[in-house]
Amino acid sequence: MSPAATLTAPSAPAKILPGTALDAYTGDPNFMASLARGLVVIEAFTPQTPQMTISQLSLRTGLSRAAVRRCLYTLVKLGFAGTDESQRYSLRPKMLTLANTYTASSTLANAAQPILERMSAIYGESFSVATLDGDNIVYIARTTVTRVMSVDLHIGSRLPAFCTSMGRVLLAYLPQDQLEAYLSRVILTQYTARTINSVDKLRLALRNVRRNGYALCDQEYEVGLRSIAVPVYAGNGRVVAVVNLSGHAPRMPMLDMQTRFLPPLRTAAEELSVFLR
Repeated sequence: MSPAATLTAPSAPAKILPGTALDAYTGDPNFMASLARGLVVIEAFTPQTPQMTISQLSLRTGLSRAAVRRCLYTLVKLGFAGTDESQRYSLRPKMLTLANTYTASSTLANAAQPILERMSAIYGESFSVATLDGDNIVYIARTTVTRVMSVDLHIGSRLPAFCTSMGRVLLAYLPQDQLEAYLSRVILTQYTARTINSVDKLRLALRNVRRNGYALCDQEYEVGLRSIAVPVYAGNGRVVAVVNLSGHAPRMPMLDMQTRFLPPLRTAAEELSVFLR
């Protein structure tokens, strides 16, 4: 059996109903509630749920059916969404223009991609750069090799921060007040038998990241997936991103990741830091 065959897809994290969070902005004259509702509807579509009815979107987002219908009507008219004969809605390729606008204007994303491609050409492995967005990491640059993995990761993919090497680095270097706020609300979903399942254990793991200057996660998000990540510093000394290597655990021993891949990862992170000064 190939290493890829041993992988099991993790269950999807529980979906928070973001529509209810908009109530916090009630009374703010500068807050455009209609735009916020539209963004909530867009974010509700995932690889697991690429097509949904108005009722399903209402349930997923916490918005009323009428609000969802107006958002979808606008998105369809502008070409960002469409519907099939069964009245199931999905996003359209025009949505990619929004992502392309970000990547084209992002110094970090533009600088990262050729560095990652060079590393993949040398080592034949998958490398990524990500930043922290809320309680998740978001991929802003990535290269992949031909090996098949059960998790389809690409630019824009989001993963939980607490059980991924990139997330651990980004969490470890947060200001203390922000870290405490995160630890007070995080839900430690048990993705595999190896997933850290207590705040105390997570605190210890984050302290080790700061002491060692890197994070190594062994099959905590997906069985068979091992990854290592290092911080990328901005000119003000803050960690704003991470560089990561991921691979199949049976093929990539932990010692090999630390001795063979940690130095080039740190070199890549230093190269990216130059663009942020």
